[in-house]
Amino acid sequence: MAKKIKEGWILAAVAVVMAAALYMQRHPGYSWERDLSQRIAVDFNRTQEEVKSYISQYLPDVTDEQIEAWTKAGKLESMQIGGRTMYFHAAAPNLFRIDPELAALKASRTDGGDVSKSGTPLNGHEAVDAVTIPAIRRGVEQALGEGTAATGNPYLAEPRRMRVTFTLTVPAYTLRPGKRIRCWLPYPRTDTDRQGDIRFIEAGVDGKALPAERITFSDPSCAHSSLYMEGKAHRDRPTTFHEVFEYTSSGEWHPMAAGDALPYRTDDEDYRRYTAEEGPHLRFSERIRHLADSLTAGITDPYLQALAFFTWIDGNFPWASAREYSTIPNIPEYVLDAGHGDCGQKTLLLMALCRCKGIPIRWQSGLMMHPGSQNLHDWAEIYFEGKGWMPVDQSFGITPYGGTFFLGGIEPYRMVVNNGFAEELSPKKIFPRSDNVDFQRGEVEWDYGNLYFNQWSYHFDIEYLD
Repeated sequence: MAKKIKEGWILAAVAVVMAAALYMQRHPGYSWERDLSQRIAVDFNRTQEEVKSYISQYLPDVTDEQIEAWTKAGKLESMQIGGRTMYFHAAAPNLFRIDPELAALKASRTDGGDVSKSGTPLNGHEAVDAVTIPAIRRGVEQALGEGTAATGNPYLAEPRRMRVTFTLTVPAYTLRPGKRIRCWLPYPRTDTDRQGDIRFIEAGVDGKALPAERITFSDPSCAHSSLYMEGKAHRDRPTTFHEVFEYTSSGEWHPMAAGDALPYRTDDEDYRRYTAEEGPHLRFSERIRHLADSLTAGITDPYLQALAFFTWIDGNFPWASAREYSTIPNIPEYVLDAGHGDCGQKTLLLMALCRCKGIPIRWQSGLMMHPGSQNLHDWAEIYFEGKGWMPVDQSFGITPYGGTFFLGGIEPYRMVVNNGFAEELSPKKIFPRSDNVDFQRGEVEWDYGNLYFNQWSYHFDIEYLD
């Protein structure tokens, strides 16, 4: 098995090298190896002293020997950079998420009452979902009881309308004054059932709205929905790009049970597409095949197979802050090795397992729009014959307030931007993307190269209109 795993990583590495070679042909001064090393250095920028200082806030007597033991066990993610052991910038906070004893220590300091899956009091998006999910279920059950003719799509409920202002800022003194900056901002998709009534208000540079002819919306067929515009660098003041729009998003829930899913039509084009290997991250290595088979031994029902994967990942891979995806050759294998993952990493593991067993599943991602908990977020859509496509959020997983709701359900606080991963932007980017898998924060480049995430910032404000 080790040989097969190594072969999978080699295939992923070859794909990256080939892509880098193409860029180098177009831009002789560019080197993917140098670019990758700089990206890794940005992620791994904490010393052992800094890590120890953070941990000592909760464990005052922590020793160097404990730090080294956690490092050796992989609980403190590190790399050798320039002859030094450097730690992932979120390694210390992640330790309290992935180590059961330390997680329990943190949970023991809570005051009781309604608690999250991690044992801490409900807050943020979980507090919102604990109220919203029961309302979605009631709405769907009522709509199903009344029939689809009277209610339209019976699986949609609890719509929310939001006005969004998204801003991306390139600081002063970043680039030579007067040089062109190309900017892509995330924009809500128009081809998603639970997201609609999109109203573009304005977009502009440095606080001034641009005319329509200077704004380009991505082609609807593009997997990454974006709004593109250009600006110029300034010497002593930032260059700021902004967009303003409104849209309505609904929650969705598909009640499912064993026997509900019909046999797949395996000759269907979409079936073949969404059960196939894809890029470096969805590869059916011997490890993935063996895992998929072992988790579904004796199970033939597609829904129960998906439930087995969903439950296993939820119970064995705690959420932890993630390295940048562009620095990881194969994300599902990384999750298996690390023992943890963020929303997109756990989603890709679920996708690899489902596709390996012939269950169609596709990427979906964008922004999390919960009041007080706005963030980037990834999830997926899974297909069951006779039921259709439905959302699945592996990161939110199984909850005390929703059970397995997120296998077939989702709340309305989302903005869908992507229905695929690792595809071209529209218009095309010249240099490699900062995130070569996902598209949420935006992307920026100038005529001499990409601007990485540490060279600019983003922010979005939400006004809830109903």
